[in-house]
Amino acid sequence: MPSTILAIAAHPGDGLFTMGAAAAQQIRSGGRGVFLSLSLGERGHPKIPPREYGELQRMATEKAAKQLGAKAAFLTYPDGEIPLGDEIRFAVCDQIREYKPGVVLTHWRGSWHKDHQNCHAIVQDAIFYAALPAIARKLPAHSVGRIYFAENWEDMTDFQPDTYLDVSAIYQTWLEACAAFPMWRGETGFRYNDYYRSLAVMRGCLSGFSFAVALMSSPEQREQRLKSL
Repeated sequence: MPSTILAIAAHPGDGLFTMGAAAAQQIRSGGRGVFLSLSLGERGHPKIPPREYGELQRMATEKAAKQLGAKAAFLTYPDGEIPLGDEIRFAVCDQIREYKPGVVLTHWRGSWHKDHQNCHAIVQDAIFYAALPAIARKLPAHSVGRIYFAENWEDMTDFQPDTYLDVSAIYQTWLEACAAFPMWRGETGFRYNDYYRSLAVMRGCLSGFSFAVALMSSPEQREQRLKSL
């Protein structure tokens, strides 16, 4: 039985654009999907004030998640100021214990964006904390089975994909969900729509699928102990 995917991103667009297709495929296969945003990305629009844009981001995330059959959850740290500290590590730990994911998707560390770098480190520690029964929180311990890092145009330093996921069946649904975001439509300058739509085509060409997403697994998941092939 497919498990829950918890997609943990610094900002809502990161979660839906880079992790949304994988979550949608998991849902289609009978699993669950949850998008956790550490901030609302409220400072990301050149013309709309942060408070107003943050609410637009929240509404877009909830709408997009609903279209995919997923759930949206939020922490409210300031955009551009996601901190490194135990408060946020334990907040994410609590989300992991609440949703009990078998798979976590998040940012790769090789990013020029400070929030993305911090999100990567926070998630690694939160997974560790969530699995320890000796760390007493409101909910019991939960061990995440696998962690993957999403392909994000802002996180490409040393990104080496090793896992290709066929998202052909949900490709159009995912595109329609992403269209809820102003930034997807190009309003913030970067052509997110063209980039991620084309990326799914390119990764599909390389993997033999019509459309695919590329993920990078953590080093410990790549290690195998075999007596023979």
